[in-house]
Amino acid sequence: MNPDLKLDANTELSSRRTGMSFQRTRMSADRTLMSVIRTSLSLIGFGFTIAQVFEKLRDQDIIKKAAAPRNFGLALVALGIVMLVLGIGYHVQFMMGLRRLRESMRAEGLVHGETVFPVSLTLVTALVLLLIGVAAIVSMAFRVGPFG
Repeated sequence: MNPDLKLDANTELSSRRTGMSFQRTRMSADRTLMSVIRTSLSLIGFGFTIAQVFEKLRDQDIIKKAAAPRNFGLALVALGIVMLVLGIGYHVQFMMGLRRLRESMRAEGLVHGETVFPVSLTLVTALVLLLIGVAAIVSMAFRVGPFG
């Protein structure tokens, strides 16, 4: 058997494995963003719920003041939004770097560039949640909008 042929087959297999490792890394970044979404959603939902419950209790004259729970709820929603913004920023930066690395390796012939990196559905979900979170905090702070 020709040793060059065996080397080419090994190089091809290695190149394919490297290409698949980029896909695994991409999916890992999506899972990391999903955990940021999960935590942010919990903070936003819990903060909004606390503020709304105490606001309704105040409206029904069950309690006299609801400022402290409202401020705590606003703080939780703000924390969820900040966490989500940081998570989205990290994800976008990481994915751009991964794409650049993959393209440079493809240009050098170290990996095949046949598979595409589509827009992440997780990123789209994070952006939608960010819009909902901003609408919630604006609604809570100024008592306007769909969540007021």
